Amino acid sequence: MDVNREQAWSLLTEYTQSPNLIKHGLAVEAAMRAYARRFGEDEERWGVVGLIHDFDYERYPEMGGDTPQDEWHTYAGARILRERGWSGDIIQDVLSHASYVNVARDTLLRKALFAVDELTGLIIAVALVRPSKSILDVKVKSVKKKWKDRSFAAGANREDIEAGALTLGVELGEHIGVVLESMKGIAPELGLDGRLASQ
Repeated sequence: MDVNREQAWSLLTEYTQSPNLIKHGLAVEAAMRAYARRFGEDEERWGVVGLIHDFDYERYPEMGGDTPQDEWHTYAGARILRERGWSGDIIQDVLSHASYVNVARDTLLRKALFAVDELTGLIIAVALVRPSKSILDVKVKSVKKKWKDRSFAAGANREDIEAGALTLGVELGEHIGVVLESMKGIAPELGLDGRLASQ
């Protein structure tokens, strides 16, 4: 099944109500599209994978314990995608972003997804602590400064971001810049264009 952005958006919004999780999908989509352009890859496909990579997280956040594996985040998503006839390659791409799933990150797309996933959250956190609440005011050096404060946005796994950038073959500062600029391009959709500061 060939998929497009409209189908991906429909899937994301069917399974996800949280505005923050939807914004995360949009941020990862933007970063994936930026890297697809950089590497001369299929921007639509990379964007689709970025947009839906966490589509099942709100309904299936649990991992381990007594929960059956096909009800875990990403495994549940893979099951749903299979049931709907999505391509096996896209399913494997989505599965690859989770460290507990044994899917090799052996393509540029999978390396990029892993590299940008956690970083988008850190960048959003940096934007939200600025007085303007605008990502348009965020610079790479602002992100690097907050990077050193491990208590800031502690949920953003810096080791995964560093490992992802290294695997992708992009220096960390440059990687932050690529992702940051891609997110600035969708600042209104992320609610990070300064409107929050005036509320």
